[in-house]
Amino acid sequence: MTRYLSRKRPDHEPDHRTRLFCFPYAGGGASAYRRWQRGLDVQDAGVRVMPVQLPGREERFGEPRFTDLDALIDDLDAQLDEELSEPHLFYGHSMGALIASSLTRRRQQRGATLPRALVLSAYRAPHLPAPPIADPEAGDQELVRGLVALGGIPRTLLDHPEFLSALLPVARDDLRLCLGSAAAHTEPLRVPLHLFAGGADRLVSVSEVLAWRRHAGRGCEVRTMPGGHFFIRSDEGAFLRELAALTRRYADERVGV
Repeated sequence: MTRYLSRKRPDHEPDHRTRLFCFPYAGGGASAYRRWQRGLDVQDAGVRVMPVQLPGREERFGEPRFTDLDALIDDLDAQLDEELSEPHLFYGHSMGALIASSLTRRRQQRGATLPRALVLSAYRAPHLPAPPIADPEAGDQELVRGLVALGGIPRTLLDHPEFLSALLPVARDDLRLCLGSAAAHTEPLRVPLHLFAGGADRLVSVSEVLAWRRHAGRGCEVRTMPGGHFFIRSDEGAFLRELAALTRRYADERVGV
């Protein structure tokens, strides 16, 4: 098992399930998706959730974090290559969308196996500037205010300094990674794109999500969800119902239904 994947397949889990690799948002880790397998199983989504754990957080907290996107993508591509030989989908929210799409592009460039589809939420199209979440060099209070305003930190955790002291260095490095990601992309992605936007997202507008259409080489669908930037958390059940309806289409393709 690669160090990016901590979840082992239970003996009772069917082998035919299409893998859903989930990439975290800035400051987050694989635990953001800890409830998704159960939620998607209830919806008969036909996928096996594979949360990707980036270095420098949760059980990998002691490892150096990446602040250069190309270096991270190089490492992910090499470490996950064998896992990605089987049918799979990519999902990413916010920074996770940047990582998932960049990894897809890298694998497309070198002729490697691509995901059946790319599912992205709450991130601007790559030809647009990175969303101004916060200045990674800002003071702690300013950074916390920005993350709270977006819903990235529940207000109930503000009284736990030990939580903030662990979170803020991760968030700063993730912001550096996103801000250094600007690049010109001319070749469309050769996978279907499925995009989700928060109707009340103050960081990434619906029109900025719609701009991904410029990069779609195999079709593009866009759904607007109620809620702000973290609509996947504010109404997780509603989002998982939408996601399950989508993943069933690709899971069914694999088993010949």
